[in-house]
Amino acid sequence: MNTKGKVFKYPDNVDTDVIIPARYLNTSNAKELALHCMEDIDTEFVKKVNVGDVMVAGWNFGCGSSREHAPLVIKTCGTGCVIAKSFARIFYRNAINIGLPILECEQAAEEINAGDQVSVDFDTGLITDTTTGKTYKAQPFPEFIQNIIRKGGLLASLKGE
Repeated sequence: MNTKGKVFKYPDNVDTDVIIPARYLNTSNAKELALHCMEDIDTEFVKKVNVGDVMVAGWNFGCGSSREHAPLVIKTCGTGCVIAKSFARIFYRNAINIGLPILECEQAAEEINAGDQVSVDFDTGLITDTTTGKTYKAQPFPEFIQNIIRKGGLLASLKGE
């Protein structure tokens, strides 16, 4: 499982209300919600994101509420992966549950810049900034979690059994 795309970079402590503002949570339609992903911090994100693009962020990405809407809208926008120095624990679990690939890698999150082109190999945890030629090593998920993500989330993986 791999992804490749351009980087959108965000600071520390990006909370779930920034990822998907609560004022839009009057619908459960993921595609409608995704139209507002990151708009309070990056008004151009939904206009510029392409399938496979990568979010890179600082510490505590996804802090705030326990809503699954935050990782869901990131995935629905086509984002191929989120790389951060660290994730809020509930966001971390929700990302796996809905099938959004995430990796923690402090050095990559520090050194990769907005607009860089990045490729990610989820099986090995290898992150390559193809713009600079630098590589980084994140701890890959164990096979059973990779399988959940590959199948599109926990419920989808259970249906396949």
